[in-house]
Amino acid sequence: MSKKYILALDQGTTSSRAILFDNNFDIIGIEQSETKQIFHRPGWVEQNAIEIYETQVYVARKLLAKLSINNNDIIGIGITNQRETTIVWDKNTGVPVYNAIVWQDKRTSECCENLRKSEFGNYVNDKTGLVVDAYFSASKIQWILDNVDNARQKAENGELLFGTVDTWLVWNLSGRKLHVTDYSNASRTMLFDIHNLVWDEKILEYFNIPKQILPKVLNSSEIYGKTAKQTFGDNQIDIAAILGDQQASMFGHNCFNVGDVKNTYGTGCFMLMNIGEKFAKSESGLVTTIAWGIENKITYALEGSVFVAGAVIQWLRDNLKIVETAQETEEIALSVKSSEGVYFVPAFAGLGAPYWDMNAKAAIHGITGATNYKHIVRAAVESMALQTKDVLEAMQKDANAKINVLNVDGGAAANNFLLQFQADILNIEVLKPKILESTALGVAFMVAISTKFKTLDEILKIRKIEKKFTPKMKESERNFVYSQWLEAVDRVR
Repeated sequence: MSKKYILALDQGTTSSRAILFDNNFDIIGIEQSETKQIFHRPGWVEQNAIEIYETQVYVARKLLAKLSINNNDIIGIGITNQRETTIVWDKNTGVPVYNAIVWQDKRTSECCENLRKSEFGNYVNDKTGLVVDAYFSASKIQWILDNVDNARQKAENGELLFGTVDTWLVWNLSGRKLHVTDYSNASRTMLFDIHNLVWDEKILEYFNIPKQILPKVLNSSEIYGKTAKQTFGDNQIDIAAILGDQQASMFGHNCFNVGDVKNTYGTGCFMLMNIGEKFAKSESGLVTTIAWGIENKITYALEGSVFVAGAVIQWLRDNLKIVETAQETEEIALSVKSSEGVYFVPAFAGLGAPYWDMNAKAAIHGITGATNYKHIVRAAVESMALQTKDVLEAMQKDANAKINVLNVDGGAAANNFLLQFQADILNIEVLKPKILESTALGVAFMVAISTKFKTLDEILKIRKIEKKFTPKMKESERNFVYSQWLEAVDRVR
Protein backbone atom coordinates (compact mmCIF):
# COMPACT_ATOMS: atom_id res chain seq x y z
CA MET A 1 0.00 0.00 0.00
CA SER A 2 1.40 3.40 -0.96
CA LYS A 3 2.06 6.03 1.68
CA LYS A 4 -0.80 8.44 2.36
CA TYR A 5 -0.58 12.21 2.92
CA ILE A 6 -2.64 15.14 4.15
CA LEU A 7 -2.23 18.56 2.54
CA ALA A 8 -2.77 21.58 4.81
CA LEU A 9 -3.29 24.95 3.15
CA ASP A 10 -2.47 27.68 5.67
CA GLN A 11 -3.48 31.08 4.34
CA GLY A 12 -2.20 33.70 6.79
CA THR A 13 -2.13 37.48 6.90
CA THR A 14 1.30 37.86 5.35
CA SER A 15 1.82 34.57 3.48
CA SER A 16 0.23 31.54 1.86
CA ARG A 17 1.71 28.22 2.90
CA ALA A 18 1.28 24.58 1.98
CA ILE A 19 2.37 21.88 4.44
CA LEU A 20 2.35 18.16 3.65
CA PHE A 21 2.02 15.63 6.45
CA ASP A 22 2.59 11.89 6.12
CA ASN A 23 0.41 9.27 7.81
CA ASN A 24 2.43 9.66 11.04
CA PHE A 25 1.81 13.45 10.95
CA ASP A 26 5.48 14.17 10.33
CA ILE A 27 6.04 17.19 8.06
CA ILE A 28 7.32 16.06 4.66
CA GLY A 29 7.64 19.52 3.16
CA ILE A 30 6.60 23.18 3.36
CA GLU A 31 6.30 25.83 0.67
CA GLN A 32 5.58 29.48 1.38
CA SER A 33 4.91 32.62 -0.63
CA GLU A 34 4.53 36.09 0.87
CA THR A 35 1.39 38.10 0.17
CA LYS A 36 1.36 41.88 0.00
CA GLN A 37 -0.65 44.18 2.22
CA ILE A 38 -2.03 47.41 0.77
CA PHE A 39 -2.27 50.56 2.88
CA HIS A 40 -4.25 53.22 1.00
CA ARG A 41 -4.50 55.45 4.06
CA PRO A 42 -3.88 55.24 7.82
CA GLY A 43 -5.90 52.46 9.46
CA TRP A 44 -6.83 50.82 6.14
CA VAL A 45 -5.40 47.35 5.47
CA GLU A 46 -6.23 45.48 2.27
CA GLN A 47 -5.01 42.57 0.19
CA ASN A 48 -5.53 41.43 -3.37
CA ALA A 49 -7.93 38.47 -3.06
CA ILE A 50 -6.82 37.02 -6.40
CA GLU A 51 -3.22 37.09 -5.19
CA ILE A 52 -4.31 35.28 -2.01
CA TYR A 53 -5.81 32.45 -4.08
CA GLU A 54 -3.05 32.32 -6.69
CA THR A 55 -0.22 32.20 -4.12
CA GLN A 56 -2.08 29.49 -2.19
CA VAL A 57 -2.48 27.26 -5.26
CA TYR A 58 1.06 28.04 -6.42
CA VAL A 59 2.68 26.85 -3.16
CA ALA A 60 0.51 23.71 -3.10
CA ARG A 61 1.35 22.77 -6.69
CA LYS A 62 5.03 23.54 -6.14
CA LEU A 63 5.15 21.36 -3.01
CA LEU A 64 3.44 18.38 -4.65
CA ALA A 65 5.65 18.65 -7.76
CA LYS A 66 8.84 18.97 -5.72
CA LEU A 67 8.01 15.89 -3.65
CA SER A 68 6.60 13.97 -6.66
CA ILE A 69 3.38 13.24 -4.79
CA ASN A 70 0.54 11.59 -6.68
CA ASN A 71 -2.87 13.15 -5.99
CA ASN A 72 -4.31 9.67 -5.41
CA ASP A 73 -2.12 9.39 -2.32
CA ILE A 74 -3.56 12.53 -0.70
CA ILE A 75 -6.28 11.63 1.81
CA GLY A 76 -7.67 15.16 1.80
CA ILE A 77 -7.03 18.89 1.90
CA GLY A 78 -7.57 20.95 5.04
CA ILE A 79 -7.87 24.74 4.90
CA THR A 80 -6.92 27.02 7.75
CA ASN A 81 -7.02 30.76 7.32
CA GLN A 82 -6.69 34.29 8.60
CA ARG A 83 -10.14 35.01 9.99
CA GLU A 84 -12.51 38.00 9.64
CA THR A 85 -10.80 39.19 6.43
CA THR A 86 -13.65 40.04 4.08
CA ILE A 87 -14.01 39.30 0.37
CA VAL A 88 -17.02 40.10 -1.81
CA TRP A 89 -16.97 38.88 -5.41
CA ASP A 90 -19.07 38.58 -8.54
CA LYS A 91 -20.68 35.14 -8.71
CA ASN A 92 -20.60 35.08 -12.52
CA THR A 93 -17.12 36.42 -13.27
CA GLY A 94 -15.34 35.28 -10.10
CA VAL A 95 -13.77 38.74 -9.80
CA PRO A 96 -13.78 40.49 -6.38
CA VAL A 97 -15.65 43.82 -6.48
CA TYR A 98 -13.05 45.29 -4.08
CA ASN A 99 -9.80 44.26 -2.42
CA ALA A 100 -10.01 41.90 0.56
CA ILE A 101 -10.46 44.06 3.67
CA VAL A 102 -8.11 42.57 6.26
CA TRP A 103 -9.05 41.86 9.89
CA GLN A 104 -6.63 44.61 11.03
CA ASP A 105 -8.53 47.28 9.04
CA LYS A 106 -10.03 50.11 11.12
CA ARG A 107 -12.03 52.11 8.54
CA THR A 108 -15.35 51.18 10.17
CA SER A 109 -14.28 51.97 13.75
CA GLU A 110 -16.63 54.91 14.17
CA CYS A 111 -19.77 53.03 13.11
CA CYS A 112 -18.76 50.12 15.38
CA GLU A 113 -18.11 52.51 18.28
CA ASN A 114 -21.63 53.92 17.91
CA LEU A 115 -23.17 50.44 17.68
CA ARG A 116 -21.25 49.19 20.70
CA LYS A 117 -22.67 51.97 22.87
CA SER A 118 -26.24 51.33 21.74
CA GLU A 119 -28.84 48.90 23.03
CA PHE A 120 -28.49 46.87 19.81
CA GLY A 121 -24.76 46.52 20.55
CA ASN A 122 -25.74 44.39 23.56
CA TYR A 123 -27.94 42.25 21.31
CA VAL A 124 -25.02 41.69 18.91
CA ASN A 125 -22.75 40.78 21.82
CA ASP A 126 -25.32 38.34 23.26
CA LYS A 127 -26.03 36.59 19.96
CA THR A 128 -22.53 36.45 18.44
CA GLY A 129 -20.40 36.28 21.61
CA LEU A 130 -18.25 39.06 20.12
CA VAL A 131 -17.45 42.58 21.30
CA VAL A 132 -18.67 44.98 18.60
CA ASP A 133 -15.50 45.96 16.74
CA ALA A 134 -14.22 46.86 13.27
CA TYR A 135 -12.01 43.74 13.60
CA PHE A 136 -14.91 41.44 12.60
CA SER A 137 -16.44 41.04 9.12
CA ALA A 138 -19.92 42.58 9.40
CA SER A 139 -19.06 46.27 9.11
CA LYS A 140 -16.48 45.50 6.39
CA ILE A 141 -19.17 43.86 4.21
CA GLN A 142 -21.45 46.84 4.80
CA TRP A 143 -18.66 49.23 3.79
CA ILE A 144 -18.06 47.37 0.50
CA LEU A 145 -21.77 47.29 -0.36
CA ASP A 146 -22.12 51.01 0.46
CA ASN A 147 -18.95 52.25 -1.23
CA VAL A 148 -18.43 50.19 -4.38
CA ASP A 149 -20.45 51.24 -7.43
CA ASN A 150 -23.51 48.99 -8.01
CA ALA A 151 -22.36 46.55 -5.30
CA ARG A 152 -25.51 46.83 -3.21
CA GLN A 153 -27.77 46.47 -6.25
CA LYS A 154 -25.84 43.41 -7.45
CA ALA A 155 -25.91 41.86 -3.96
CA GLU A 156 -29.68 42.27 -3.78
CA ASN A 157 -30.00 40.72 -7.25
CA GLY A 158 -28.08 37.66 -6.02
CA GLU A 159 -25.06 38.38 -8.22
CA LEU A 160 -22.48 38.75 -5.42
CA LEU A 161 -21.04 36.34 -2.87
CA PHE A 162 -19.33 37.06 0.44
CA GLY A 163 -16.76 34.90 2.12
CA THR A 164 -13.95 34.96 4.59
CA VAL A 165 -10.67 33.63 3.15
CA ASP A 166 -11.63 29.96 3.65
CA THR A 167 -14.83 30.41 1.63
CA TRP A 168 -13.00 32.24 -1.17
CA LEU A 169 -10.38 29.48 -1.39
CA VAL A 170 -12.90 26.62 -1.39
CA TRP A 171 -15.08 28.34 -4.00
CA ASN A 172 -12.08 28.64 -6.32
CA LEU A 173 -10.52 25.25 -5.52
CA SER A 174 -13.84 23.53 -6.27
CA GLY A 175 -14.19 25.25 -9.65
CA ARG A 176 -16.79 27.70 -8.25
CA LYS A 177 -19.09 24.90 -7.07
CA LEU A 178 -18.89 25.20 -3.27
CA HIS A 179 -19.92 28.35 -1.38
CA VAL A 180 -19.37 27.18 2.19
CA THR A 181 -17.69 28.03 5.48
CA ASP A 182 -17.38 26.27 8.83
CA TYR A 183 -18.72 27.15 12.29
CA SER A 184 -15.38 28.56 13.50
CA ASN A 185 -15.12 31.10 10.67
CA ALA A 186 -18.84 31.96 10.67
CA SER A 187 -18.56 32.80 14.36
CA ARG A 188 -16.00 35.54 13.51
CA THR A 189 -18.23 37.52 11.15
CA MET A 190 -20.36 39.22 13.86
CA LEU A 191 -23.40 38.03 11.87
CA PHE A 192 -23.75 34.47 13.20
CA ASP A 193 -25.94 33.46 16.14
CA ILE A 194 -23.61 31.03 17.94
CA HIS A 195 -26.41 29.69 20.15
CA ASN A 196 -28.83 28.67 17.38
CA LEU A 197 -26.14 28.26 14.68
CA VAL A 198 -27.84 30.46 12.08
CA TRP A 199 -27.13 33.77 10.35
CA ASP A 200 -28.94 36.32 12.52
CA GLU A 201 -31.75 38.11 10.62
CA LYS A 202 -31.82 41.18 12.88
CA ILE A 203 -28.06 41.78 12.63
CA LEU A 204 -28.17 41.31 8.85
CA GLU A 205 -30.95 43.88 8.72
CA TYR A 206 -28.98 46.34 10.87
CA PHE A 207 -25.94 46.14 8.56
CA ASN A 208 -28.22 45.96 5.48
CA ILE A 209 -26.59 42.74 4.24
CA PRO A 210 -28.66 40.50 1.92
CA LYS A 211 -28.72 36.96 3.29
CA GLN A 212 -28.24 35.35 -0.15
CA ILE A 213 -24.62 36.53 -0.35
CA LEU A 214 -23.64 34.45 2.71
CA PRO A 215 -22.10 30.96 2.53
CA LYS A 216 -23.63 27.75 3.89
CA VAL A 217 -22.24 26.95 7.36
CA LEU A 218 -21.01 23.38 7.91
CA ASN A 219 -18.90 21.34 10.32
CA SER A 220 -15.18 22.06 10.62
CA SER A 221 -14.45 18.42 9.88
CA GLU A 222 -16.47 17.30 6.88
CA ILE A 223 -15.95 16.32 3.23
CA TYR A 224 -17.49 19.32 1.45
CA GLY A 225 -16.64 18.25 -2.09
CA LYS A 226 -13.64 17.83 -4.38
CA THR A 227 -11.10 20.08 -6.06
CA ALA A 228 -11.86 20.90 -9.71
CA LYS A 229 -9.84 19.09 -12.39
CA GLN A 230 -8.02 22.30 -13.34
CA THR A 231 -6.81 22.85 -9.76
CA PHE A 232 -4.39 19.96 -9.20
CA GLY A 233 -5.01 17.79 -12.26
CA ASP A 234 -7.50 15.05 -13.12
CA ASN A 235 -7.19 13.22 -9.83
CA GLN A 236 -9.54 15.33 -7.74
CA ILE A 237 -8.85 15.64 -4.02
CA ASP A 238 -11.41 15.76 -1.19
CA ILE A 239 -11.67 19.15 0.55
CA ALA A 240 -12.14 17.68 4.01
CA ALA A 241 -11.67 20.33 6.73
CA ILE A 242 -12.01 24.08 7.29
CA LEU A 243 -10.92 25.76 10.50
CA GLY A 244 -10.01 29.35 11.37
CA ASP A 245 -6.29 29.58 12.11
CA GLN A 246 -6.55 30.15 15.87
CA GLN A 247 -9.04 27.35 16.37
CA ALA A 248 -6.86 25.07 14.22
CA SER A 249 -3.88 25.86 16.42
CA MET A 250 -5.96 24.99 19.48
CA PHE A 251 -6.89 21.65 17.91
CA GLY A 252 -3.24 21.04 17.00
CA HIS A 253 -2.33 21.50 20.68
CA ASN A 254 -4.97 18.88 21.60
CA CYS A 255 -6.86 21.39 23.75
CA PHE A 256 -9.80 19.00 23.86
CA ASN A 257 -10.61 19.37 27.57
CA VAL A 258 -12.40 22.22 29.31
CA GLY A 259 -9.79 24.65 30.68
CA ASP A 260 -7.04 23.81 28.16
CA VAL A 261 -5.37 27.00 26.88
CA LYS A 262 -3.12 27.87 23.95
CA ASN A 263 -1.45 31.08 22.79
CA THR A 264 -0.21 31.80 19.27
CA TYR A 265 2.43 34.45 18.62
CA GLY A 266 1.80 35.42 15.02
CA THR A 267 1.17 38.82 13.45
CA GLY A 268 -1.14 39.24 16.43
CA CYS A 269 -1.37 37.16 19.59
CA PHE A 270 -4.34 34.90 20.14
CA MET A 271 -5.17 33.04 23.33
CA LEU A 272 -8.00 30.53 23.39
CA MET A 273 -9.46 28.44 26.20
CA ASN A 274 -11.72 25.45 25.64
CA ILE A 275 -14.95 26.04 27.60
CA GLY A 276 -16.79 22.96 26.36
CA GLU A 277 -20.26 22.53 24.87
CA LYS A 278 -22.00 25.31 26.79
CA PHE A 279 -21.85 28.96 25.78
CA ALA A 280 -20.43 31.24 28.50
CA LYS A 281 -20.34 35.01 28.12
CA SER A 282 -17.17 36.89 29.00
CA GLU A 283 -17.47 39.64 31.59
CA SER A 284 -13.80 40.65 31.27
CA GLY A 285 -13.36 41.96 27.74
CA LEU A 286 -12.83 38.62 25.98
CA VAL A 287 -15.04 37.15 23.26
CA THR A 288 -16.84 33.82 23.17
CA THR A 289 -16.36 32.05 19.88
CA ILE A 290 -16.96 28.64 18.33
CA ALA A 291 -13.83 26.52 18.57
CA TRP A 292 -15.07 23.88 16.11
CA GLY A 293 -18.00 21.75 15.07
CA ILE A 294 -17.52 18.00 14.65
CA GLU A 295 -20.51 15.81 13.74
CA ASN A 296 -22.77 18.77 14.56
CA LYS A 297 -21.42 18.93 18.10
CA ILE A 298 -20.16 22.43 18.94
CA THR A 299 -17.23 23.24 21.21
CA TYR A 300 -16.97 26.84 22.45
CA ALA A 301 -13.90 28.84 23.43
CA LEU A 302 -13.05 32.06 25.20
CA GLU A 303 -10.66 34.13 23.12
CA GLY A 304 -8.46 37.13 23.76
CA SER A 305 -6.97 38.80 20.69
CA VAL A 306 -3.88 40.99 20.81
CA PHE A 307 -3.73 42.90 17.52
CA VAL A 308 0.04 43.46 17.32
CA ALA A 309 2.57 40.82 18.45
CA GLY A 310 5.04 39.53 15.86
CA ALA A 311 4.11 42.59 13.75
CA VAL A 312 6.04 44.75 16.23
CA ILE A 313 9.25 42.93 15.27
CA GLN A 314 8.40 43.45 11.59
CA TRP A 315 8.01 47.16 12.39
CA LEU A 316 11.46 47.29 14.05
CA ARG A 317 12.89 45.66 10.93
CA ASP A 318 11.04 47.51 8.17
CA ASN A 319 10.31 50.94 9.66
CA LEU A 320 13.01 51.60 12.24
CA LYS A 321 15.57 49.31 10.55
CA ILE A 322 17.23 48.49 13.89
CA VAL A 323 17.12 44.73 13.25
CA GLU A 324 17.65 42.81 10.03
CA THR A 325 15.85 39.61 10.98
CA ALA A 326 13.32 38.52 13.58
CA GLN A 327 15.75 35.79 14.68
CA GLU A 328 18.35 38.24 15.99
CA THR A 329 15.92 39.81 18.48
CA GLU A 330 16.53 36.94 20.93
CA GLU A 331 20.28 37.58 21.04
CA ILE A 332 19.77 41.36 21.29
CA ALA A 333 17.23 40.99 24.12
CA LEU A 334 19.62 38.74 26.05
CA SER A 335 22.54 41.16 25.55
CA VAL A 336 21.05 43.62 28.09
CA LYS A 337 20.05 42.80 31.67
CA SER A 338 16.64 44.41 31.31
CA SER A 339 14.77 46.94 29.20
CA GLU A 340 15.91 49.56 31.78
CA GLY A 341 12.36 50.75 32.36
CA VAL A 342 11.46 50.99 28.67
CA TYR A 343 7.94 49.73 27.83
CA PHE A 344 6.67 49.40 24.27
CA VAL A 345 2.87 49.42 23.84
CA PRO A 346 2.47 48.42 20.16
CA ALA A 347 -1.08 49.71 19.63
CA PHE A 348 -0.60 50.25 15.87
CA ALA A 349 -4.13 48.94 15.26
CA GLY A 350 -5.62 50.10 18.56
CA LEU A 351 -5.77 47.75 21.54
CA GLY A 352 -7.60 44.42 21.44
CA ALA A 353 -8.60 42.29 24.43
CA PRO A 354 -9.24 43.05 27.19
CA TYR A 355 -9.26 46.81 26.46
CA TRP A 356 -11.01 47.07 23.05
CA ASP A 357 -9.77 50.59 22.46
CA MET A 358 -9.87 51.21 18.71
CA ASN A 359 -8.40 54.70 19.11
CA ALA A 360 -5.31 53.88 21.19
CA LYS A 361 -2.00 54.77 19.53
CA ALA A 362 1.34 52.98 19.93
CA ALA A 363 4.00 54.45 22.22
CA ILE A 364 7.42 53.68 23.68
CA HIS A 365 7.62 54.79 27.32
CA GLY A 366 10.49 55.29 29.73
CA ILE A 367 13.18 56.41 27.28
CA THR A 368 16.17 58.14 28.92
CA GLY A 369 19.50 59.40 27.66
CA ALA A 370 20.96 55.96 28.44
CA THR A 371 18.39 54.07 26.31
CA ASN A 372 19.80 52.36 23.22
CA TYR A 373 18.27 50.26 20.45
CA LYS A 374 18.81 47.04 22.44
CA HIS A 375 16.47 48.23 25.20
CA ILE A 376 13.82 49.08 22.62
CA VAL A 377 14.18 45.64 20.97
CA ARG A 378 13.91 43.91 24.34
CA ALA A 379 10.87 46.01 25.29
CA ALA A 380 9.24 45.08 21.95
CA VAL A 381 9.76 41.35 22.57
CA GLU A 382 8.53 41.70 26.17
CA SER A 383 5.39 43.49 24.94
CA MET A 384 4.17 40.23 23.41
CA ALA A 385 4.36 38.48 26.78
CA LEU A 386 2.92 41.43 28.73
CA GLN A 387 -0.09 41.72 26.41
CA THR A 388 -0.55 37.97 26.81
CA LYS A 389 -0.64 38.45 30.60
CA ASP A 390 -3.42 41.03 30.21
CA VAL A 391 -5.48 38.42 28.34
CA LEU A 392 -4.62 35.55 30.70
CA GLU A 393 -5.68 37.60 33.75
CA ALA A 394 -9.06 38.28 32.08
CA MET A 395 -9.42 34.62 31.13
CA GLN A 396 -8.78 33.41 34.67
CA LYS A 397 -11.39 35.89 35.93
CA ASP A 398 -14.00 34.70 33.41
CA ALA A 399 -13.30 31.02 34.00
CA ASN A 400 -13.02 31.54 37.76
CA ALA A 401 -10.04 29.18 37.67
CA LYS A 402 -6.26 29.39 37.72
CA ILE A 403 -4.50 28.53 34.48
CA ASN A 404 -1.41 26.44 35.23
CA VAL A 405 -0.07 25.61 31.78
CA LEU A 406 0.16 27.63 28.56
CA ASN A 407 0.63 25.81 25.23
CA VAL A 408 2.39 28.03 22.69
CA ASP A 409 3.14 28.20 18.97
CA GLY A 410 3.54 30.68 16.11
CA GLY A 411 6.59 32.29 14.51
CA ALA A 412 7.73 34.20 17.59
CA ALA A 413 7.57 31.01 19.71
CA ALA A 414 10.94 30.16 18.18
CA ASN A 415 12.32 32.92 20.47
CA ASN A 416 13.33 31.19 23.72
CA PHE A 417 13.92 34.52 25.50
CA LEU A 418 10.27 35.42 24.84
CA LEU A 419 8.99 32.09 26.17
CA GLN A 420 11.14 32.27 29.31
CA PHE A 421 9.98 35.84 29.97
CA GLN A 422 6.40 34.64 29.33
CA ALA A 423 6.74 31.91 31.97
CA ASP A 424 8.32 34.43 34.35
CA ILE A 425 5.68 37.14 33.98
CA LEU A 426 2.76 34.66 34.16
CA ASN A 427 4.33 32.51 36.88
CA ILE A 428 3.16 29.35 35.08
CA GLU A 429 4.69 26.63 32.92
CA VAL A 430 4.94 27.33 29.18
CA LEU A 431 5.02 24.32 26.82
CA LYS A 432 6.58 24.50 23.37
CA PRO A 433 5.62 21.55 21.12
CA LYS A 434 7.99 19.71 18.83
CA ILE A 435 5.91 20.71 15.80
CA LEU A 436 5.51 24.49 15.98
CA GLU A 437 3.18 24.28 12.97
CA SER A 438 0.23 23.69 15.29
CA THR A 439 -2.21 25.49 12.99
CA ALA A 440 -1.47 23.26 9.99
CA LEU A 441 -1.29 20.21 12.27
CA GLY A 442 -4.72 21.03 13.74
CA VAL A 443 -6.44 21.19 10.38
CA ALA A 444 -4.58 18.03 9.27
CA PHE A 445 -6.05 16.31 12.36
CA MET A 446 -9.49 17.54 11.25
CA VAL A 447 -8.95 15.96 7.81
CA ALA A 448 -7.95 12.71 9.51
CA ILE A 449 -11.24 12.72 11.45
CA SER A 450 -13.54 13.56 8.51
CA THR A 451 -11.91 10.92 6.28
CA LYS A 452 -12.00 8.33 9.12
CA PHE A 453 -8.22 8.03 8.88
CA LYS A 454 -7.71 8.55 12.63
CA THR A 455 -9.85 8.79 15.76
CA LEU A 456 -9.58 11.51 18.43
CA ASP A 457 -7.93 9.02 20.79
CA GLU A 458 -5.27 8.17 18.22
CA ILE A 459 -4.62 11.88 17.60
CA LEU A 460 -3.97 12.43 21.32
CA LYS A 461 -0.91 10.17 21.13
CA ILE A 462 0.78 12.16 18.35
CA ARG A 463 1.70 15.52 19.92
CA LYS A 464 5.15 15.82 21.55
CA ILE A 465 6.62 18.59 23.74
CA GLU A 466 10.05 19.94 22.81
CA LYS A 467 10.71 22.26 25.75
CA LYS A 468 9.16 23.34 29.05
CA PHE A 469 9.80 26.85 30.41
CA THR A 470 9.34 27.24 34.15
CA PRO A 471 9.16 30.59 35.98
CA LYS A 472 12.38 31.95 37.55
CA MET A 473 11.48 35.58 38.28
CA LYS A 474 10.99 36.81 41.84
CA GLU A 475 7.42 37.72 42.79
CA SER A 476 8.42 41.31 43.70
CA GLU A 477 10.07 41.85 40.31
CA ARG A 478 7.12 40.32 38.46
CA ASN A 479 4.68 42.61 40.24
CA PHE A 480 6.82 45.70 39.60
CA VAL A 481 7.31 44.98 35.87
CA TYR A 482 3.62 44.33 35.35
CA SER A 483 2.50 47.42 37.27
CA GLN A 484 4.80 49.57 35.10
CA TRP A 485 3.36 47.93 31.99
CA LEU A 486 -0.23 48.70 33.08
CA GLU A 487 0.79 52.32 33.64
CA ALA A 488 2.22 52.48 30.11
CA VAL A 489 -1.00 51.01 28.69
CA ASP A 490 -3.08 53.59 30.57
CA ARG A 491 -1.10 56.37 28.92
CA VAL A 492 -1.93 55.28 25.36
CA ARG A 493 -5.67 54.94 26.02
